[in-house]
Amino acid sequence: MSKRLLKSGMIVSAMTLISRVLGLVRDVVVANLMGAGASADVFFFANKIPNFLRRLFAEGAFSQAFVPVLTESHAAGDMDKTRELIAKASGTLGVIVSIVTLLGILGSGVVTALFGFGWFLDWLNDGPSAGKFELASFMLKITFPYLWFITFVALSGAILNTLGKFAVSSFTPVFLNVMIIFSAWFIAPQLAQPEIGLAIGVFLGGLVQFLFQIPFLIKAGVMVKPKWGWRDPGVVKIRTLMIPALFGVSVSQINLLLDTFIASFLQTGSISWLYYSDRLLEFPLGLFGIAIATVILPALSRKHVDAHSEGFANTMDWGVRMVMLLGLPAMLGLMVLAKPMLMVLFMRGEFSPHDVQQASLSLLAYSSGLLNFMLIKVLAPGYYSRQDTKTPVKYGIIAMVTNMGFNAIFAYFYGYVGLAMATALSALVNMSLLYRGLHLQGVYQISKKTLMFIARLVIAGGAMVAAILWQLEEMSVWLTWSFGERVMWLAALIGLGAGVYLICLLVLGVRLKDLKAATE
Repeated sequence: MSKRLLKSGMIVSAMTLISRVLGLVRDVVVANLMGAGASADVFFFANKIPNFLRRLFAEGAFSQAFVPVLTESHAAGDMDKTRELIAKASGTLGVIVSIVTLLGILGSGVVTALFGFGWFLDWLNDGPSAGKFELASFMLKITFPYLWFITFVALSGAILNTLGKFAVSSFTPVFLNVMIIFSAWFIAPQLAQPEIGLAIGVFLGGLVQFLFQIPFLIKAGVMVKPKWGWRDPGVVKIRTLMIPALFGVSVSQINLLLDTFIASFLQTGSISWLYYSDRLLEFPLGLFGIAIATVILPALSRKHVDAHSEGFANTMDWGVRMVMLLGLPAMLGLMVLAKPMLMVLFMRGEFSPHDVQQASLSLLAYSSGLLNFMLIKVLAPGYYSRQDTKTPVKYGIIAMVTNMGFNAIFAYFYGYVGLAMATALSALVNMSLLYRGLHLQGVYQISKKTLMFIARLVIAGGAMVAAILWQLEEMSVWLTWSFGERVMWLAALIGLGAGVYLICLLVLGVRLKDLKAATE
């Protein structure tokens, strides 16, 4: 089992790496085209709303509820019943999402007023941000259909993951990045408002992702005609699990939307600075945290179906080890190298040194919560795989209320940076509650061996930070260098940090067997 999990995790990480690299290229292109001004704020806003709903209807709550039920059906060995479940689940979800998508397109102004209230007030009073409200309302009409496409992409991805075919769904997001890059190069320059071209890229990205997965579903024998099945026992089970999970799994996304709501009242650029720093955070989060969570959810579901409690706990322990091994250096690296990374990736065209400085502050705040974000991705499946979605909801509500309180305090004193600080702290609260709940239920307790493993990682991480700081120059020096020199120095610093980290781990006795033993 451990070798299979490790192999699956490597496949997902490899595919995700391609997607995340192209995602960074996409953000470089967007930053060059629009920088962090008003147009960028509006595009990121118009892109964020359907992405938030995608997490609710697709990758988040639905997958967490659908995979355990599908795994249970698939384990029974009746493929006809499994196909029937897929047909009725896809048909029911499809109708609901079609209605939501249509309402979103028709009511884009209402949605914009709800989440960009600061812009709406300016529009009512002919203020300086009135144009942002009108443009955002129009662009939402273009980006909202992405929700429809990506819902079925996530559904087919969940099916293929349950069948052990992880590469397809992990590679699919590449096409979104490709289409946005294509639009930025060939469509946006032809328009008076280039941000509209990027919105068209989002639409095309959803369409291409949707079409890409169809042949793989046919090959796997699970391409079925959708049916309405609201009262079907399997669908009832899925929606019973999904309704509370709609909130629980998307707490971090709701927090980000709250950030957007408050940021609409702050200085121009706030939404963009938060976006660029969040994008750098999403790179290791998707590459490691989400990849590990993707492969352990079906594994945990099988363990639960087989009533294998020891194997269940071992699989959880393996996930925690892998997250700590990869997440700790990623977190420390982002915090120490925030400015150099932002300079190398985004500082060109309309993205200025001032934007680098501003975005680095929110990146520093976001990065402090990276490990907690990643651990949430691993701990939450401990509930969903056992078809318990109510407990994470309770913890999610506590975390969200906490975030709102932190927002009120920190945004007042620190502006947009305070929003990032609040998000990171609420992730700590959420992670702590998830772990405490698993521990109290007797489902999972971190092993002493893993605690010793983490202690070694902390020592190695400290040495890594010291080595990087020893060679890191001030930002004023980096500004005098050419782009090539910045790339060379950033690569050297990352290489130095990685080398020191790995050497320290070897010296401290960490071996490959430590990564495999947790699931034996």
